[in-house]
Amino acid sequence: MKQPSDDDQAPAGPVPTMFEAIVRLITVSATYNRGSVTIAPHILYTRHGEMYVDAVTVERDGKPPREVKIGTFKLDGLKDVRLAGKSFVPNALFEPADEKYAGNSLMAVETR
Repeated sequence: MKQPSDDDQAPAGPVPTMFEAIVRLITVSATYNRGSVTIAPHILYTRHGEMYVDAVTVERDGKPPREVKIGTFKLDGLKDVRLAGKSFVPNALFEPADEKYAGNSLMAVETR
């Protein structure tokens, strides 16, 4: 009989994956608008009953973005969400006190 490993018992799906990525500061890979993206998630929050993640895009279809910015991704639009394994440093562009997060934040990176 196979013994369950820690990986077998870990919650799966986009929400727990985002929580883990935010806490551990690890990038996430996913499919978004039929393209592959690697993002550094900074905050998971709700708006109008839907979940969103604001993140820095690290790669889009294997290429770095032209400019560094915080983008908003609807969580339902991210498919095949998985930890990419590369660590990141929270970006100075992220403003956790932004009013759009007030009372809606589920998890955010710690900033200094």
